[in-house]
Amino acid sequence: MTNPSLRLFAYWRSSASYRARIGLALKELQYELVPVHLVEGGGQQHSPEHHARNPQELVPALEHDGRLLTQSLSILEYLDEVWPDRGVRLVRGDAADRQRIRALAQSIACEIQPLGNLRVLKALGALGASEEQRQAWVRHWTSLGLQAFEEMLASSPQGRYCFGDTPTLADCLLIPQLYNARRFDMDVAAFPRIAAIDAVCAAHPAFIAAHPDNQPDAPKNS
Repeated sequence: MTNPSLRLFAYWRSSASYRARIGLALKELQYELVPVHLVEGGGQQHSPEHHARNPQELVPALEHDGRLLTQSLSILEYLDEVWPDRGVRLVRGDAADRQRIRALAQSIACEIQPLGNLRVLKALGALGASEEQRQAWVRHWTSLGLQAFEEMLASSPQGRYCFGDTPTLADCLLIPQLYNARRFDMDVAAFPRIAAIDAVCAAHPAFIAAHPDNQPDAPKNS
């Protein structure tokens, strides 16, 4: 099968970029990585070049044959719709199954991750919150969100992943959020279903390839 022309504009530690990398790997799609550093020089996402790609000045952005796509969740569903028979189906089953997968994914994309992203933490700092207070903010909202996710898993089909025995859109969202949780010293073991899924994903080649530490723009230890 001919590989499509794909370019991913991303930052190694961005959770939304991490989601897109997992999805691309699960769909077995190769791509050219174009790093966009979110801190260096005040943030390359604010450059005129990147603003033209994404007026929200966020990552990731995915270019497919000249078409620019934004928002990680919609990018993942786009990959699934354009290449339904390649790799795994990220959203699958009947209407009720698909709704459940999307609900799990959106509980992270809409309710957890936005409260701890870079620009929110900067805004809190500008309002006078200390670094300790900002970290406590992230831990509070992440813990509440993951507890709800843990309970939602109880009503999903039991399996090795969030929805059965094959990775889905929900796993693409969960694993980057857990990476962020650990950055803020949260113990994922407090959520046993989530922790079990995390362990399975940690051994999956697609998740390994997409991990922030394995990206070419990640800082390397000398």
